[in-house]
Amino acid sequence: MKLVQRDVPPRTAWALEQAGVPPLLARLYAARGVVAATELDDGLAQLLPPEGLKGIDAAALLLADAIEQGRQICVVADYDCDGATACSVMLRGLKLLGARPDRLGYVVPDRAIHGYGLTPAIVDLALAQPKRPELLVTVDNGIASLAGVLHARAQGLQVLVTDHHLPALVDGRVQLPEADALVNPNQPGCPFASKALAGVGVAFYVLLALRRELRTRGAFAEQPRLDGLLDLVALGTVADVVKLDANNRRLVAQGLKRMRSGRAQPGILALFSAAGRDASKAQGFDLGFALGPRINAAGRLADMTLGIECLLTDDPERALDLARQLDAINRERREIEAGMRVEAEARVDELVAQFGGEPPAALCVFHEDFHEGVVGIVASRIKDRCHRPSFVFARGADGLFKGSGRSIPGFHLRDALDLITKREPDLLAKFGGHAMAAGATLRDASIDRFDAALRRVAEEWLNSEQLARTLQHDGPLPPGAATPATTRMLDEQVWGQGFEAPLFCDRFELISQRLVGEKHLKLRLRAGGAGGELRDAIWFGRTEHLPDQVTLAYRLSLNEWQGQQKVEYVIEGASA
Repeated sequence: MKLVQRDVPPRTAWALEQAGVPPLLARLYAARGVVAATELDDGLAQLLPPEGLKGIDAAALLLADAIEQGRQICVVADYDCDGATACSVMLRGLKLLGARPDRLGYVVPDRAIHGYGLTPAIVDLALAQPKRPELLVTVDNGIASLAGVLHARAQGLQVLVTDHHLPALVDGRVQLPEADALVNPNQPGCPFASKALAGVGVAFYVLLALRRELRTRGAFAEQPRLDGLLDLVALGTVADVVKLDANNRRLVAQGLKRMRSGRAQPGILALFSAAGRDASKAQGFDLGFALGPRINAAGRLADMTLGIECLLTDDPERALDLARQLDAINRERREIEAGMRVEAEARVDELVAQFGGEPPAALCVFHEDFHEGVVGIVASRIKDRCHRPSFVFARGADGLFKGSGRSIPGFHLRDALDLITKREPDLLAKFGGHAMAAGATLRDASIDRFDAALRRVAEEWLNSEQLARTLQHDGPLPPGAATPATTRMLDEQVWGQGFEAPLFCDRFELISQRLVGEKHLKLRLRAGGAGGELRDAIWFGRTEHLPDQVTLAYRLSLNEWQGQQKVEYVIEGASA
């Protein structure tokens, strides 16, 4: 691993300091592209206005008419955390804005049975509901649902698509579904400045526009507040690992404030409890690694209805019961994942040996016993381990090979799948996704054929520098800064994808090292030579011992025990 220090523009850091930003934060923000203190204002007034989203006025008119006419609305969700939170936001928001509860419903696909998105089968599922819908509203899906939208409209339904994924490509050209209205910052011609909105963010913006439309119609004696939905927006945004640009950071910051103040939805607070986390100290890490996985587990192994109902209920006791069920499913997911990782890593070791000790440019793994709901997580683990674009496949309930992939910077996974389809038109039945994550179903039964096709693209697109594992850090921690106060200050900020949490780097002398729990390395470190401060550290998942003198990249963590707070270093990388 190569440790690379982020560049800090000195004038920018100085300007941020002059604007009142603490020196350490000024340095960290400047290294992440912040150029003015106004970018750090997380007030709601600083959010980008909804008017910038193409199609949002048509969406607002469609929904306002449906509410006024008492029409039956069915939300079509997705089976991940972004989709679950987006569904909850849309349903809660429509109710706040005047939709009758008995005129609202939702459906969510079963990953194993229906697949992803607004398929014709999901339209039929919606039509089979006790109350036949008149308007379908997709959240976090629909942009590539060409056949599903056509089927819905043929059945006399109106369709509003709200999504953030990339549109479908047909014969190399973008093709949009023929919906009555479509809102997606990534559709052609949309001028909205933030292309990184998650599906839940798009849903929230549609509600903002709907409120404005209803206000002009005189629908409110007192305008409903929608900021009470921002805890759900924050959870979905972080869990979907979208880039935390300035607008997304504001959405997440507002949601975290609600959680810390105890004003979150009962389901959010229940998930904190089930995960053993303290909502009053909520941070982005909790959303991405504690709450998000518990919601996602329902879509992977069971029924995402559990996750959506947890987020929809206003009954704290029911929320806690559902959260505990989600926690149990997540524990099961971990067990399945552990077994799959052993098999997958054994296959990767074989590939590395075949390629002379270095992994090939891209990796593809399959095993008959793999669970299709967990392949994405395992692909992410392999990508992290080998720093290669990685796909993991399982055989679906329908007998087809279904895979999920994760990528590295410089390799746009969805575009790679598009190129594979052009070169081998009979290989993929369908595909979709983003630059860093994508899914594919094989029409041809040959995993080896897909493996070779993906590897060929990776060899063409990636150079040796891109294939080298690097870890960016923020340089040494200032003397005396390893304190509980500094750690709390850093924890209170919004960090995440594209705006990574601080990672410091120093040279250390190892005083002691030992294994704990058979798979983690516990360290005692001295910084700055003889007489330097002694620090405790831990490297999770590391079993190999380190040399006596070593350069370590680490983040600060605050341990609390019997009322005492102590700073610990969590190691993320090393070089000799």
